[in-house]
Amino acid sequence: MMMKCAVLDDYQHAATGFADWALLGNQIELTVFPDHLAEEDAVAARLAGFDVVVLMRERTPFPASLLTRLPQLKLLVTTGLRNASIDLDAARRQGVTVCGTASNAAPPAELTWALILGLARHLVPEANALRNRGPWQHTVGTDLQGATLGLLGLGKIGAQVARVGTAFGMDVIAWSSNLTSERAEAAGARLASSKEELLAAADVVSLHLVLSDRTRGLLGAEELALMKPTAHLVNTSRAAIVDQPALLDALIQGRIAGAGLDVFDEEPLPASSPFRDLPNVLATPHLGYVTERNYSTFFPQVVEDISAFLAGAPVRTL
Repeated sequence: MMMKCAVLDDYQHAATGFADWALLGNQIELTVFPDHLAEEDAVAARLAGFDVVVLMRERTPFPASLLTRLPQLKLLVTTGLRNASIDLDAARRQGVTVCGTASNAAPPAELTWALILGLARHLVPEANALRNRGPWQHTVGTDLQGATLGLLGLGKIGAQVARVGTAFGMDVIAWSSNLTSERAEAAGARLASSKEELLAAADVVSLHLVLSDRTRGLLGAEELALMKPTAHLVNTSRAAIVDQPALLDALIQGRIAGAGLDVFDEEPLPASSPFRDLPNVLATPHLGYVTERNYSTFFPQVVEDISAFLAGAPVRTL
């Protein structure tokens, strides 16, 4: 019997362009939704008749409360091999198989550097001034060579960011609760003795941690106050690692020079969010993993996951 499959939050209409869904034959009736629904009631109503749901990363959360409202659901596929917004225990209890796809660490590392460079050289205001026939050279850039790059987290992404930092001639320091000197040195960094030491020393602080109970709210008002007033904070990981009201206050009051942000508590970012308007914020709409290479992995493997499930041998289960 044909199963109904929904692809959620396909903002760029990419799902059908990057994969050959015809490989599934007439086993799947595909519906792609390019819009985002924020309310759980609306999501539950939209997905009531679907057997398979494909998630683009964590754009639409799947807590237990939503899963229980979808008794027809049999397979949940997420891009990436980790999705903190899915209640895996609830899915298991309900008999829903959850599968993932591979993901590449290079794109978010590259975007991190786009944000760092954009902040350091004021690229957006200078480019906008040029386009709008405004003042010629109205800012003074910040040098990266000789500056200190502080990395909170030194996994696959953080290690790539560290290597670029050393290529720019920066002093790279890193800290996380389980990081060792040997692992830091292997990435071209040195281990900070504490989170506090890193925050006080860094000219750029970049976050590369997984969101967990241990890292949620890791940087609050007290931690942000340790940063230099000339320092920039860059977050391409998860918004909740930083206390958002405290960050807003630090930016508005000028206690830090600025922030490069690719992640937010609510996405898409509401039109009323002050992060859209602050002159010392360089914000992007969660572009970290949105590249041709990642999409060319995500969607073909989504099709493979569905095909394997239909054949009774699921792959890449989470």
